[in-house]
Amino acid sequence: MGTVHRSAKSGRFVSNAAAARWPSKTTTERVGSGTSNSTTVHRSASSGRFVTKRTADGNPDGTISQRV
Repeated sequence: MGTVHRSAKSGRFVSNAAAARWPSKTTTERVGSGTSNSTTVHRSASSGRFVTKRTADGNPDGTISQRV
């Protein structure tokens, strides 16, 4: 299993250096087998914690939505 980093604003993958430089605007995710991609979840970019859809909609630059 590996890790990837994403920008909370764009959802695009970013480098390890970018993730280290802007930890509050990126998320680090573990990837590998075992994901079904059938449920949408929302996370805070600064803490990595799950947040509600309402919170994600109100703070799109500080959250990331993904299918797991």
